[in-house]
Amino acid sequence: MSDPQTIVLGGGCFWCTEAVYKEVQGITDVESGYSNGHAQRPSYEQVCTGTTGHNEVVKLTYDPAQISTRQILEIFFVVHDPTQLNRQGNDTGTQYRSGIYFTTPEQQQVADDLVREMGQDHLFGAPIVTEVLPLANYWPAEDYHQDFFERNPYQGYCMAVAAPKVAKFRKTFAALQRR
Repeated sequence: MSDPQTIVLGGGCFWCTEAVYKEVQGITDVESGYSNGHAQRPSYEQVCTGTTGHNEVVKLTYDPAQISTRQILEIFFVVHDPTQLNRQGNDTGTQYRSGIYFTTPEQQQVADDLVREMGQDHLFGAPIVTEVLPLANYWPAEDYHQDFFERNPYQGYCMAVAAPKVAKFRKTFAALQRR
């Protein structure tokens, strides 16, 4: 294993994003949390008000010898809609914005290049609004949010929103699925 890397992604509700990346080979840890806001140690209730500036995110630790930053981001752009500003589906507010929060200059370069390529190719039929910023003020979400889909697969939101994203990952990226 090479030196682990960390990248943080905001793709709407963290339950959905976490559920997808739990299945990706080369991802060694997935943690739901909040990032890039101004409040210190925010709670879920505070973040839900939209006043802390935080985004619901997943912090991914990965082995770059098994999966590249680009592959991680390609999955990200398939399992959420990067053209919706401050929302994903029915989840609305700045806490659901599309974001890539990098921890290395190399990750920033990969993210910027991919966003530019997809924009030039008009891949989504609308402008990409994903923010690409350095990771700032990360705080882990409460324990009851961790592994939420895994523990609650029959909960209504999980069945309606998270499960289809997991199925889309499995269909589109079968070769990257954890074995």
